[in-house]
Amino acid sequence: LSAGLGVLLAASVAASADDPPAASRRDADLLKQKVAAIARRGEEAQPSSKPLRTKVTENEVNAYLTHELADTLPTGVVLPSVSIEGGGRVSGRAVVDLDRVRQEQKASSIFNPISYLKGRLAVVGTGSVRTGNGVARFQFESASIAGVPIPKLLLQQIVAYYSRSEQYPSGIGLDDPFALPARIREIQVERGQAIVIQ
Repeated sequence: LSAGLGVLLAASVAASADDPPAASRRDADLLKQKVAAIARRGEEAQPSSKPLRTKVTENEVNAYLTHELADTLPTGVVLPSVSIEGGGRVSGRAVVDLDRVRQEQKASSIFNPISYLKGRLAVVGTGSVRTGNGVARFQFESASIAGVPIPKLLLQQIVAYYSRSEQYPSGIGLDDPFALPARIREIQVERGQAIVIQ
């Protein structure tokens, strides 16, 4: 649960086109402790009625991605980072092996933009995270590959391929709402940080 919760927090606060600051082991350990505390509270038989607020910083998320989650990322995804821009707005960046996506989809049609993409390139997605009553939604704003703007449909193809799992055999849809774990009620996204409310 703790690893999955860490992934969720990283995804809910998602990565930027700018290079993130150097990820420190200390920041990664701080977030690891916070994730464990959030998970423990979520497992309590009778949690307190008073909301618990846990602050998670952008630096902690990026350090956690580097030091704790790097080995659990899908093959073909490296160097993920996060920018928390405030007002619910977030941006996510990773270097992605686009050959894998193209080959899996057998994309050869000239009308499918993925058929033109080759190699490992930086993919950036920006949008807003809205949460409430234990449910989160991502509202897409923009995306780019190697600095070139791309349509939402192309980003969806990449996200769907790399998010496939037993639970989501077709991958995750950008517009799909998802339940927050560990009795998290909402996540308030502020500049440089997110507040997790249980």
